Amino acid sequence: MELLTVSFSSSLAGNALFLARQHLCKWKNHSRFDLEAKFVRNRILNKSLRSGRRCLSEKTEASISCSTGTGVDPLIPVNKKLSDARIIYAVAPAMGHNQESHPESHFRVPAIVNALETWELSPKFRGLEVIELENFNAASSNDIASVHTRAYVSGLEKAMDQASKQGIILIEGSGPTYATVDTFQESLVAAGAGIALIDAVVAESKIRKSPPVGFALIRPPGHHAIPKGPMGFCVFGNVAVAARYAQRSHGLKRVFIIDFDVHHGNGTNDAFYDDPDIFFLSTHQDGSYPGTGKFEEVGHGDGEGTTLNLPLPGGSGDTAMRTVFDEIIVPCAQRFKPDIILVSAGYDAHVLDPLASLQFTTGTYYMLASYIQQLANDLCGGRCVFFLEGGYNLKSLSYSVADSFRAFLGEPSLASEFDNPAILHEEPSTRVRQAIERVKHIHSL
Repeated sequence: MELLTVSFSSSLAGNALFLARQHLCKWKNHSRFDLEAKFVRNRILNKSLRSGRRCLSEKTEASISCSTGTGVDPLIPVNKKLSDARIIYAVAPAMGHNQESHPESHFRVPAIVNALETWELSPKFRGLEVIELENFNAASSNDIASVHTRAYVSGLEKAMDQASKQGIILIEGSGPTYATVDTFQESLVAAGAGIALIDAVVAESKIRKSPPVGFALIRPPGHHAIPKGPMGFCVFGNVAVAARYAQRSHGLKRVFIIDFDVHHGNGTNDAFYDDPDIFFLSTHQDGSYPGTGKFEEVGHGDGEGTTLNLPLPGGSGDTAMRTVFDEIIVPCAQRFKPDIILVSAGYDAHVLDPLASLQFTTGTYYMLASYIQQLANDLCGGRCVFFLEGGYNLKSLSYSVADSFRAFLGEPSLASEFDNPAILHEEPSTRVRQAIERVKHIHSL
């Protein structure tokens, strides 16, 4: 397939093929599943995907439908059985957005869906406890333009004509970010999944004290996409678009965003850097792509103090993250008093992930899911939605998301069946403590 480079007018950070080339050999050595055939066989995507709607051939009694994205009436028609749900999730696998041998591939979401089936965490096994949201609308261009420039949105849409004629597009200057003929529409569908989950979770929060946790199993990811363009595997800022939608359509003024991806969410950081009503908190590996997210990046103008960046030293793991949650995340959230919590859930800090060198385990992600759910219950009526970001070892990604589902259900972790403590080494506790104390000093915690 011929490659075409498209240049957007914005100046984009990142080095071309920085991650893909550096880790290509390592990536190829990781086990792969025969996922595409299994996923297509079991879950046939309706042809109406390109019109912005997604239907699944496997329907269960626990499935519901909604229509969102208009911004006119935020209340959606919801099956009354949703009142029994503990988890509500949406799937947007972007099967047409794929480049051979690229780590951000179309195998990622199917791996998660198959793990949910294997571990009996899907609606098929859980009935009304776990519900998949179906037939949601794609995000509109106006939804995307609440975060990104209209020049970027229209430019990417026009680039699809070039992709249809000349193949995969490598977007200049944005690192190993690619586009196919389906990328624009599938990115709208991914953002639309997040919007639909905001609607569903908020609607339930109005009628019961413990609404379901939302989880957008979507790609392409979004937290690197800056207002003027794509970057670092990301096309549209899914969590950022959802944050603006929650404010605009539901009056949820104060949004608290937690980003535990191993890489700094520079796109989300930039989108809200001067906004006092959106608190962005990122933990990430110090020195990793894209090189942003320094301690001193705390916001600007009216938004000064509502951006917190905590670069963790390589080798940080479960102990470090538990301490960070207790000493940084909890007091920040308590002081901010959010109306909703959104999570950029990246699973590439796992010790088995090929693109970084932190030492999170499946158990770490279970802990984060459980603690964040409780934090939302304590502070904002349980309103909480997770958005899939990174995670490139298919097994550690899928097992970690599945164990997060178990956390949401209040069931014991099965991390011990996957994690191997023998591969872990001692965490850099002194450097972790220094980083935590530095952040506490900067933010007066």
